Amino acid sequence: MDWDKLRIFHAVADAGSLTHAGDTLHLSQSAVSRQIRGLEEALNATLFHRHARGLILTEQGELLFDATRAMLKRLDAATARIRDSEEEVFGELRVTTTIGFGTLWLAPRLPHLYEKFPDLKIDLMLEERVLDLPMREADVAIRMKEPSQADLIRKRLMTIHMALFATPEYLESRGLPATADELSQHRLICQNPRSAQVGAGVSLVNELLANDVPPLLTVNNYYGVLQGVLHNLGIGVLPDYVTQDFPDLVRVLPEIESNEVPVFLAYPEELRHSKRIAAFRDFVQDEIITYRKQLRDQNNA
Repeated sequence: MDWDKLRIFHAVADAGSLTHAGDTLHLSQSAVSRQIRGLEEALNATLFHRHARGLILTEQGELLFDATRAMLKRLDAATARIRDSEEEVFGELRVTTTIGFGTLWLAPRLPHLYEKFPDLKIDLMLEERVLDLPMREADVAIRMKEPSQADLIRKRLMTIHMALFATPEYLESRGLPATADELSQHRLICQNPRSAQVGAGVSLVNELLANDVPPLLTVNNYYGVLQGVLHNLGIGVLPDYVTQDFPDLVRVLPEIESNEVPVFLAYPEELRHSKRIAAFRDFVQDEIITYRKQLRDQNNA
């Protein structure tokens, strides 16, 4: 099958328009249209439904689009491995992790990575959905549970807990609760139990809500919870690593915390020798060592 025709088909399917695909490929609309017609004739199948608003894939078109998408991902992987044979660390690295960990822990530390590797381009994808690393939806992931796929290299980075935090200003005005029952006198800020998050966080929130906490603010990620806490809205359920970057926060009811939440770094087996992956892995490990040392210093102070 003609690869040029497949490449043009993929661009059209992705754009949903002959004109937009032509702009991307630097081809005229008529040239793109001829290639699509030639491909349909070769396959003896209609690949697109044509209407005034653009193009929609037929069932046969969807099958071919799935195939070309997989092919391009494999080509991206091969390109990455070839480029990683260079001695210098450069190019794009797609990193995925949760919104909370990405905004509160990882992003503030990225300047240290860029200081060492200024030519590295990080595409940071923050979402609760677990992206498929073998299918190259991302190059490397930091996840709040051990990955289940067998063809991934994984490394346990650290363990975190969810706990209760508030600002000194809030506690001065509303008082420090001495027991879990006294949380009913405060506004609780937490992730909505129905939102995507680790099971340990959900369990702790449900346990706290059993204390009949009438004033409540729920947010769908921990960055929003932190903003509520910093603006003195109440007592927030947050990961304990926030104490490093926000040392003024006060741990409330320190005996209350979630079960352990393991943090894993994972990447595909085929990227084992990637210099970009190695640079990012070593950076994260160094930051974890610094984080643990600062925690020990804080606890001993």
